[in-house]
Amino acid sequence: MKLYSTPTSPFVRKVLVAAHELGLADRIETVLLRPSPTAADPRLSRDNPLSKIPALVLDDGASLYDSPVICEYLDALAGGGMLVPAAGPARWDVLRTQALADGILDAAILVFYERQFRPAELHWDAWLAGQTQKALQGLDALEAQAAGFSAAPDVGQIAAACALGWLEFRAPFGDVRAGRPALTAWFERFSSRPSMAATAPHA
Repeated sequence: MKLYSTPTSPFVRKVLVAAHELGLADRIETVLLRPSPTAADPRLSRDNPLSKIPALVLDDGASLYDSPVICEYLDALAGGGMLVPAAGPARWDVLRTQALADGILDAAILVFYERQFRPAELHWDAWLAGQTQKALQGLDALEAQAAGFSAAPDVGQIAAACALGWLEFRAPFGDVRAGRPALTAWFERFSSRPSMAATAPHA
């Protein structure tokens, strides 16, 4: 399998952490790209018309995107039910946590892009404040959940850890640990997993 990736993407990292946890990392070849939010990449667009990473090209040439779909596929490939519960309340809890973590990242990346790509005199302060509020509310929700996270990793925890890792790597909101002791303690434990060490972001 071939994974379009970049070493700074938290969504790519989520897929790679899942692959490591499932014992599938050696079956994935990473294709490094530096996609731009302002222009489509022709090579990536052939396998994902949205021209976004991650995109996974399967052995038969079919492609999957985006990270929740890819993670669920990898879980099924490994036998199912390992990172994504098959049914019942546990499934919806895990998928909701994944959606929460991904939503935090969506808001945070919009803040990062606004500051990174738009001239300072064109920054939209109300937009930045609104996206920041959404992300911080999401982090507070993760703080309330963190003490209840299971000892076994799941896709929700992986998404949360990758979100926190990116927030600390890019720091769009400064220190996100302050006032969130349960989330901080959990993140420090989870970050010691080999799958997280093997996928740490770098510029």
